[in-house]
Amino acid sequence: MKSAVGVLALAHSALVLAQDTAPPRLEDLIPDSAVENPDDWAQQGVEGEIEEVAPEIEPDTPIGPLPGETLAWPDEIELPPLDSLEPEEDIEFADLDIAGPEVTFADAETRQITDELILGFPQLEPPFTEDGDFIERFAALSTIRELDSDEDNLAQLAARAREDEELLGELLRVYGYYDGRIVRSIGGVEPGEDRSETRPVVRFDIIPGERFTYGAIDLGNLASAPDAGVLRDSFEIQPGDPLNSDKIVEEQFDLDRMLGETGYPFAAIDAPQLLIDHERTEGDLTLAVEPNGKYVFGEVTSNDPRFLSGRHFSTIARFDPGDVYQRSLQFDLRRAITATGLVSSVTVTPREVQPPQGDEPGVVAMDVAVERAELRTIAGAIGYGSEEGFRIQASWEHRNLFPPEGSLRLRGIAGTQEQLAGVTFRKNNFRGRDRVLTVDAFATTIDSPAFDANTVSLIANYERLSTLLFQKPLSWSAGIELVATDERPPVVNGVVQPRQTFFVAALPLYTQLDTSDDLLDPTRGFRLSARLSPEVSRSNGMQSFYLRAQTDGSYYQQINDRVVLAGRVTYGMIPGAPLQAIAPSRRFYAGGGGSVRGYGFREIGPTNALGEPSGGRSLVEVAAEARIRTGFFDGALSVVPFVDAGSVSPSVTPDFDEIKIGAGIGVRYATGFGPIRVDVGVPLNPDPDDSPVAVYVSLGQAF
Repeated sequence: MKSAVGVLALAHSALVLAQDTAPPRLEDLIPDSAVENPDDWAQQGVEGEIEEVAPEIEPDTPIGPLPGETLAWPDEIELPPLDSLEPEEDIEFADLDIAGPEVTFADAETRQITDELILGFPQLEPPFTEDGDFIERFAALSTIRELDSDEDNLAQLAARAREDEELLGELLRVYGYYDGRIVRSIGGVEPGEDRSETRPVVRFDIIPGERFTYGAIDLGNLASAPDAGVLRDSFEIQPGDPLNSDKIVEEQFDLDRMLGETGYPFAAIDAPQLLIDHERTEGDLTLAVEPNGKYVFGEVTSNDPRFLSGRHFSTIARFDPGDVYQRSLQFDLRRAITATGLVSSVTVTPREVQPPQGDEPGVVAMDVAVERAELRTIAGAIGYGSEEGFRIQASWEHRNLFPPEGSLRLRGIAGTQEQLAGVTFRKNNFRGRDRVLTVDAFATTIDSPAFDANTVSLIANYERLSTLLFQKPLSWSAGIELVATDERPPVVNGVVQPRQTFFVAALPLYTQLDTSDDLLDPTRGFRLSARLSPEVSRSNGMQSFYLRAQTDGSYYQQINDRVVLAGRVTYGMIPGAPLQAIAPSRRFYAGGGGSVRGYGFREIGPTNALGEPSGGRSLVEVAAEARIRTGFFDGALSVVPFVDAGSVSPSVTPDFDEIKIGAGIGVRYATGFGPIRVDVGVPLNPDPDDSPVAVYVSLGQAF
């Protein structure tokens, strides 16, 4: 108990002592007089003497002796002279073989990229062989721009220069230079300034060093594939070749393409790995390849067989069961299904049906999944020609009313010279890829400068023609045509000619060879086509047989990036019957936007006693134009001067009694679906009834 009390007493004493020795507060240090009158208190000063400040010592003032220091200063020490050394003759110096590029900055080749940017190449040996492509890529990616405002300063330029220096290093490594150096300098700025009176210039001196080569190449399990030799040959990188990262990507793509084209639908290739060895100046490449077996095509299936069946897809496909799998044919099938216009989306997926057994390939089915698109279409078009007048066209269509790909189309035309009502049945991909069966029935009334005609026609045609997605080098068509037409020459000055009824049966044939590069806007190549139509005509109890034949040829030559020259020649004839035995609508005429521009539609040719065109049995047309692109609308606008000429004769052999020539200028506006054409032509040798100017508007080139 005593010890506890003693502890408490000791603790109390320590607490009192701590309170007595605590530091004074700021309020305790300020005297009362300073609080009452701060100005007087400040003038009283402080007690005691003011310590004087030592004077400043000059740098050359000698240092006095230090207290307690007994060592003499060095200038008082006398050193003995050094003995001269004689060279030793038996010493041999080692020859250091220090490899490195030969560099000379004085004679460095330079390339001016911009006013602010110069590239120097001081390395002479080994030479930098990739400088051309290297400079082009750097110029496209460089961040340095022309300094043309007061806000640009050296700091901004230096920051961009650092970025470009890193870019140059990356590009050197792309081309296999892993020990390269970049020397950066900025000229035109004095020390201590961030702005120059002259334009600052950044110069990079590029010292690529020695180019690395490929060392070991590991292609994973590629050797397990049955076609390992062919596949390895497609990967054109060998040990010792100059290292290039772009080449690795390119050859990886080629190997992947070859795997897909030689029967490996499930092949896998990992990302390439490159291990750089600076001592060997080589890079070891690893590209893990898993062929995963070789396969052949099996059946084609559909997820919606009532809409488009797998059997129909097999008709569209360009492969048969048992053919070696090719990825390009899989993609081609997908494009062909898309081209039907019946689906909004489509996927084609290979599915293993039978795995490979030994040397025998496996079998894969092509599973097609489609989503239906909107199948009903209402369309309309409005056209105008100064000679043909207005033409309004409307149609309704169901594109798969009779699956698969059986469409029904109702159409009508109301125009100044033509009225029509018709119904068309069309079966796409009928008994073969891109083959079309068409049955067309229509009634039409034509009131043209050449004739008036009330006609009923039934036409059936089977054809293989080019489309916007699949332009074909060879197209053809064959069909049958039955026509009943009641025709007469047009009314002139109130004089009405008698009508004549013709019944015509024809077997039209057509073929075309096409080497052009575009269906609607060709720039090179040629087209050559021929039309033959043996026909029998009956009128007023008389029957006639004749042959309508026409040949068209066109040629396209691109002169440069802006100019394309185009020419066209047409020749036609109708042997076998006199002109009067041939219905006016079956004869040849010339004039119009697709014939001789500057003249009205069908207004060139022989005329009867009343002066209206009567048509002929032979036709010759020539046309030439230059399609010149301008810089307007991002190059979409072109100017097209043209000259056309044509002649129609009543005889089978052209007599060229009258040749009509037209010339003018047009414009083309390029769109994603072809150029929009507007041509303005004038007749150079017009007849009294010809208009002084003719205007034509349409989609696509004139020929």
